[in-house]
This record gives sequence, C-alpha cells and structure tokens, in this order.
Amino acid sequence: VQLQASGGGLVQAGGSLSLSCKASGRAFSSYMMGWFRQAPGKEREFVAAVSWSGSSTYYADSAKGRFTISRDNAKNTVYLQMNSLKPEDTAVYYCAARNGLTAYRLGSTYDYWGQGTQVTVSS
Repeated sequence: VQLQASGGGLVQAGGSLSLSCKASGRAFSSYMMGWFRQAPGKEREFVAAVSWSGSSTYYADSAKGRFTISRDNAKNTVYLQMNSLKPEDTAVYYCAARNGLTAYRLGSTYDYWGQGTQVTVSS
C-alpha cells in the first residue's frame, strides 16, 4: 500500500484544515487507518484512527472535540478534518495503515506510512 497525504498548509489559530490521504492498492478497505503528527524536536504522536469499516473512531485527548477522522473506502481515502486549530497543532501530519485493531496508538504497529504534510498554525 502506498499512501499520499495532502491538504496541509498555513492557517490562523481558530481556523480549519482538512487533510486527505489517498491509498493505492485494493486492500485499503481492510486496513485500519491512522493519523500521527510530529512537531520539531518532539516525538511522533498519535492523533486519530478509524477502523476498516469506518464504524469506530479513536482520538488522542488533544484531538477530541476538534478533529474528525473519516474514510471513504470507495475512494481509497481517509480524511482528517481539523477545526479550532491551535499553534500547538503545528506539525508534520502523517497517515498510516495497519492490520488489526489493538494498540492503535502505537506508531510501531502500523505497516505503511505516507510522506507527511505540513500543518502550521499561526497565533
């Protein structure tokens, strides 16, 4: 599976951005998909994940109530809608794919990664 993330950019605090991650390959609908981010000088951290069917979603505390993850299996695409953005959301955002459902917060459990898209939130 190859993943291509897009949609990043520069936005003012309080604004919104929508990230997309397009996957190649026929097995997309069988993978759990996740979004992670990494800010300069910090470790990569979990943001959100969605089950293969889209029926279950999971969020980091920092994302709850502001971010929404969703997927369209017909389009081989996963989305991350980010609202009420804060300067601390500034990071490179990565999408990732994996089999299974457990330990979804751990980046090491993901098998495939996209190249990342930069999100910058100005104060």
